[in-house]
Amino acid sequence: MAAAQTEDRPTFDIFVIGGGVNGCGIARDAAGRGFSVMLAEMGDLASGTSSAATKLVHGGLRYLEYYEFRLVREALAEREILWAAAPHIIKPLRFVLPYHKGLRPAFVLRTGLFMYDHLGGRKLLPPTRTLDLVRDEAGKPLKPGYSMGFEYSDCWVNDARLVVLCARDAADRGAAILTRTKVTSARREGALWAIEMTDVESGERRMVRAKFLVNAAGPWVDHVIAEALGQNGARNVRLVKGSHIVVKKHYAHDRCYIFQNADNRIIFAIPYEDDFTLIGTTDIDYKDDPAKVAISDEEIDYLCSAASEYFREPVTRDAIVWSYSGVRPLFDDHASAAQEATRDYVLRLEHPEGAPGLLDVFGGKLTTHRRLSEDAVEKIETVIGKRGKPWTKGAKLPGGDFAPTDFAGEVTRTAARHLELPRELIQRLVRLYGTKTAVLLGDARTVTDLGEDFGAGLSAREVDYLIEHEWARSAEDILWRRTKLGLHGADREKLENYLRTKAVGGER
Repeated sequence: MAAAQTEDRPTFDIFVIGGGVNGCGIARDAAGRGFSVMLAEMGDLASGTSSAATKLVHGGLRYLEYYEFRLVREALAEREILWAAAPHIIKPLRFVLPYHKGLRPAFVLRTGLFMYDHLGGRKLLPPTRTLDLVRDEAGKPLKPGYSMGFEYSDCWVNDARLVVLCARDAADRGAAILTRTKVTSARREGALWAIEMTDVESGERRMVRAKFLVNAAGPWVDHVIAEALGQNGARNVRLVKGSHIVVKKHYAHDRCYIFQNADNRIIFAIPYEDDFTLIGTTDIDYKDDPAKVAISDEEIDYLCSAASEYFREPVTRDAIVWSYSGVRPLFDDHASAAQEATRDYVLRLEHPEGAPGLLDVFGGKLTTHRRLSEDAVEKIETVIGKRGKPWTKGAKLPGGDFAPTDFAGEVTRTAARHLELPRELIQRLVRLYGTKTAVLLGDARTVTDLGEDFGAGLSAREVDYLIEHEWARSAEDILWRRTKLGLHGADREKLENYLRTKAVGGER
């Protein structure tokens, strides 16, 4: 029997394909300027590249070697803007760069870090300093041969939550956000786009119209151009796989490491989820289906070996508790090596006379998503006219309405309203939801008030909040994107059973 098709065809100013950080950022910016917006994502929000990052808001120190000065300057300036917008999901970090004899000379590192400190208008983040690794605590986990290092600032971000909060803010400003909805066809009909979508779970089809179409499908951007738009063209994106491993906590302090490798690449080792260390990433050209991306044995060996070059205690396979991979859709600038391909974004505007406009989004980074979104909406406005002014610089994301340096204060204020709840639980919730923790907890006084317990501190009340406010539908959405409680041993089967009772189906 053929799937039902909804006949109503509402018209939107802007239709966005893709629920990653770029798509959700563009939808947020446009909705905030007064445009009517619909966004469709074929999976869950941030289920592709945007949840598979190294979790950094950073300038990209190594990009200076490739003379990407504009990109680095823009990214450095964005660090504190994003931190101020979302101090619950973004926090400052100090990175330790050990000097490795035979690799980049010390004067090159000093010069690069001097530029890093002064290119981006740093105000709150502390500057670079030189470390004596023989005496400093940061030297203790390292092999004895590392005696000098440098320490500089960048920020950590909960990448998947950044995407969800952009979508939430867009929806709060009037945007329609559809998940698990695949755009199967987009055709120009006069001055409008006719867009057909299919609900990937029910099979129901829906038709809408839009004055402008944005293709922000990430690794699938070329697929959308070829399949949904019916255009045959040259390859636009270079797919580069990046993989990470998560191991048991490898050292005691709270600083990160950036390690140089003999192949001219770098990897990071970052404290992660309190009990673990995140190590990554790799850079490998990828030709397969982005949905099938997975870490290889060679990548595991590479990351273990690269980290073990520096750490006193080797990183071994038996310490790995989780791994993940993502595909970066880098603009194909024909660089000779994957790590040399530009991380800058490219926006391609297509506006045939008398026909609706199209914007293809190539590349981009978590750090520069807000600027990319501003640039994208400004290009859209050249086609369909202006509405409001740029507004996202200085605006808060949902839950982020407290000072960037006052996370501890927000935890204390929240705990004072819920004296009988464990402080550890309050801190975890504030790190995820910020001031929206008050909405989640409501009138709960005790742990019993939070409902069914799924382990690792996950309660029915939190699950219900994620379903109602954050488009969560499956255990995967909740345990690995909205939270990382799958890493801490939450009971997946019990959660799936609960989701079925909520009529959202659990895993499908």
